This record gives sequence, structure tokens and C-alpha cells, in this order.
Amino acid sequence: MFHKSLILTALLSSLLWSESHIDKDDLNGNWHLRVMDGMEVRKARAILDFDMDKMILSGFDACNRISGALQKNSDNNMTTPMLISTKMACRNNIHNWVSKRLHITLKEGFSIVEAKKYGIDGITIKSPSHELFFKRMDRD
Repeated sequence: MFHKSLILTALLSSLLWSESHIDKDDLNGNWHLRVMDGMEVRKARAILDFDMDKMILSGFDACNRISGALQKNSDNNMTTPMLISTKMACRNNIHNWVSKRLHITLKEGFSIVEAKKYGIDGITIKSPSHELFFKRMDRD
């Protein structure tokens, strides 16, 4: 009985994992940040562009252009240890708030899962400190 329970638990875990984690080819493209740590932030206009074939991340952090190499860390999460950014001033507090938290999230290490918020399909990027929901830009 214990053996059957263990097999069933492993099977359910693998099914949950495959349903929630996004395929790298589906991740390629531009993603608009909509919700950060439960707060609506789409007016900050932060955008991430994933190129998983080259393992490169680029975009706009609400204040500046950003880019960096994506790396897998020991927890099988992603990280961008060397994020390059322009140095323009942020327009207002929401832009500054989004920019700082986005940089922290990308440097800490993060996982990416498919998600749905407010009836919108997208992805959630989760780090130890932050949770960011993005919508693909080329889809309604």
C-alpha cells in the first residue's frame, strides 16, 4: 500500500510540474509586467524579452533598458547575475519601485510558471522576495 501511494504521489507531482512550468519555446518573446507583489503596475511599462535559444534577457525595467545572460542555478531556477542597464532617471515613484524590485527578482534567482490573473493568461516569475505577473505582448 505504501509503495502504491508513493508512486501515485510521484506521478501527481510530475503532472503538476509539467502543467505549470512553461516550455522554453513558449517563453520566447516580449512580456509586459502587469502585477508586481499583488500591485497593478502595468502603467510602469516594464517589459522583458526572452531569447531562450541564446539564453539572453533584455527589455525595459520601467526606467532603463536592461539586458543580461540567463543562467540556470543549482535549484534549476534562472538568474541574471550580470544585468546591464542604462542609467536614466526614473520618471516617478512607481517607475522607481518597479525598477528596483525587477532587478532584485532577476538577480536573486527565479522560476517561471504559466499563470492566469484577472482572466488574463501569462507567466509568473517568482523569486524568494517577489512575484511578478506578465502578459505576452503579441497576444490579446
